[in-house]
Amino acid sequence: MNHNAEISPIEVLFRSQVRKDPNVRNAYLLVHSDKTGLHVNLAEGAGENGKPTPQQPNYMASVGKLFTSTIVSMLHEKGLLSFEDGISRYLDSGLMDGLHVYKGKDYSSDIQIRHLLNQTSGLPDNFYPLFDKLLADHSFDIGPREAVEWAKRNLTPQAVPGKKAYYTDTNYHLLGLIVEKVCGEPFHVVLKKLIFEPVGMKHAYMLHCSEPEEASPQPVAGFYIGQTRLNDLKGFAGIDYAGGGVVAPLEDLLLFMKALVGHQLVSKETLAIMKSDKARLMPVFDYGYGIWQLRTIPLLVPAKYKSWGVLGATGAYMFYHPELNAYVIGSFNHVAWQRKCVQFMFRVMGKLRE
Repeated sequence: MNHNAEISPIEVLFRSQVRKDPNVRNAYLLVHSDKTGLHVNLAEGAGENGKPTPQQPNYMASVGKLFTSTIVSMLHEKGLLSFEDGISRYLDSGLMDGLHVYKGKDYSSDIQIRHLLNQTSGLPDNFYPLFDKLLADHSFDIGPREAVEWAKRNLTPQAVPGKKAYYTDTNYHLLGLIVEKVCGEPFHVVLKKLIFEPVGMKHAYMLHCSEPEEASPQPVAGFYIGQTRLNDLKGFAGIDYAGGGVVAPLEDLLLFMKALVGHQLVSKETLAIMKSDKARLMPVFDYGYGIWQLRTIPLLVPAKYKSWGVLGATGAYMFYHPELNAYVIGSFNHVAWQRKCVQFMFRVMGKLRE
């Protein structure tokens, strides 16, 4: 594959998509393949205070869930917890009491760590109701434990644990609290020790919780809903937490994905479990341990797009295509691109095959 021949169509596609949408102020795309020698790192948009640059850190929304599931998997390998453990082993009775009451029956003690990881706990999603509160009142602030307690009081579970997938940040809030219990440190400290430092993600940090090892020479990219810039809302730290929160330049995110794919963080066997213990989340996606896996469907989703990775509500994506040995990472930094980014990613993969 010719390096220069491939850069042009990918760059043209990316820039044209961004320029068509006036709501997107700063979008980013990194495409890398060791197999072909291709490496493209792009930024586009009107910008905020100057044109965006590829080196800017991006808030990656639920892309952070893959970091959380990787940490839990590392703790599993160390024997500090097991995927099959009941979560009551790590969470206090105050939090567990009445956590999951479905159709009059309490299933709280039936929830296993694996149910949180693959979104099959049946617990309700606390993110969007709390996000609405934050949008209505920018001073709104809540901690992750309080966010779970709020869901317990105000929302209704969706299913019996282990029966079906229901995507919820509540699951990943609980995983963050379990990590803190096992490690005896705040989640952002564990994230830095187990992933950022070993992988070399020097400019990565957790939104409103930590600072990078080295300050980025470029300002963090803004992320938006409508015309509202969300970066500076402190309440995001509590409602995102271990369900997101990772901020990093795309080159740092590539380091993480290469380390995960290359079994530098977890073994080949554990990564296989992270992918194989999955549930159908959407018609074209299965969900493993923080991992979205494309389900190929004849005519609708051809096998040439078969890949796995993770998506975020801001139009963020971080995927690996095994056949092409290629990584596609980026963000449109706008909630309007939450679903559209998937189609864009497929088009990039199509360009890689040309």
